This record gives sequence, C-alpha cells and structure tokens, in this order.
Amino acid sequence: MNDFPIPDDPPVMMSVEKFLRAPTVAGIGIGALIFRGRDLIRPRSQTRIKPTTMNRQNHPELIVSGIHLELTPSLKTFVQEKADRLFRHEERILRLRVELEYDPKEEVGARFKAKGHLIINGPALNACVESDECHKAVSLLADKLDRMLARRAQLYRVRRHQLHGVELGAPLPKTI
Repeated sequence: MNDFPIPDDPPVMMSVEKFLRAPTVAGIGIGALIFRGRDLIRPRSQTRIKPTTMNRQNHPELIVSGIHLELTPSLKTFVQEKADRLFRHEERILRLRVELEYDPKEEVGARFKAKGHLIINGPALNACVESDECHKAVSLLADKLDRMLARRAQLYRVRRHQLHGVELGAPLPKTI
C-alpha cells in the first residue's frame, strides 16, 4: 500500500520534551542542564564560567620571585600581607608579580630592589624601589603601588565627570 519506507527513528521532539521524559541525559542528573530559550545548551559541568573582576570573590594571582636572593617563608608572608592591602583597596586587580633582587655590587643604599608589575583592567602598572633592606623595599613598593592605584582611580573619576565635545565627519541632515 505505502511505497515509502517507514523510518525507524522516533518522531522528532523538542529538547524540552526530551528533557522532561528522560530522567538523565547522557548520565547527567536533571538539575545539571542549562536552557537558553527553549533549546538545551549543555551540562553545567562543561559550562565555562567567565571570571568576573567586579566582585569580592575574585582571587587575584600573586607571584613572588627572587633574583640572586633566597625567598624565606617570613619574606613570602610579608609580601603576601602587603599584597593583601593592595587587593583590598582595588578589587579589579588580576595579577601582581613581585620580583625581589639582591645585587651585592651596588652601593649599600640600593642593594635590594623590589619590582612590582600590577596587571589590572586597562594599562598595567609597573614600579621599582631600591632600599638597603629587603623588607623595607617591599613596604616601599606596596606604598608606591597603592599611590599609583589611588591616582589612577582619581583620574578615572575626573574623566568620567568631564563633558567633551564630539566631532562628526559629515554635516547633520536638516530637519523638516
């Protein structure tokens, strides 16, 4: 009677209907699926969460390295404490790299150098401080970076409230 072959596939259902009929989808529980509109996107375990920089749960990265200098645990904790102050003042910091350098050939007042590279949304901030003691150099570096962050925030605040003119390349059309 019917010349056309009957397909063995079940009738086409929307993804929501599939979801409601099946207790698990590919071994994933019901609560682990994400819907956008009416389409099934993918399981939450495969969903990448974009790190946000505007919240307090942001965990900035701190990298401490020593050049010609052995990093002691007390020095590492001291750098961590100073960096925590910076992270409290500015929550948009993504990464702070601190390089501590010792050069015995330099004069006594400049044997220890502390260099800080602050990665933040926008232009990165770099600072370098020299001192006769390593802990003192780290303190001076943290103060300098804190001043730079405060100045940057103040400049952005001033720029946000300034009105500026916009130049158009073509003349505006005449209204009727």
